[in-house]
Amino acid sequence: MSYKKLEIWALARELVIDIHKMSSNDLPKFEMYEEGSQILRSIKSVKSNIVEGYGRRRYQKEYIRFITYSLASNDETTDHLENLFETQSLQKKDMYDDLHKRLELLGKKLNLFLQALERKRV
Repeated sequence: MSYKKLEIWALARELVIDIHKMSSNDLPKFEMYEEGSQILRSIKSVKSNIVEGYGRRRYQKEYIRFITYSLASNDETTDHLENLFETQSLQKKDMYDDLHKRLELLGKKLNLFLQALERKRV
């Protein structure tokens, strides 16, 4: 099996692509280098930590640690998205709602995945 078969990785990948497009096309120029840059780093961290954790899956504590990092980065991404919308740098409400809903879903799935890993460890 590959990490690419994990639903959490696929959801994170789609969000990386869509948030990249949003930060490139829908934010004011000044925001591309501020909050736009931060949101890109945090969503990429979600995906990368899933991959790194998967690579260390034989070491259960390491796997749990990296999925925990991924969950934290997902929360950070949500915070950056909310900041962009609340400051009106992101003005497309439908885009905000869609990304926010998908980040929330990914957070729930990451949390369930983490719980399953922790149960396995016992």
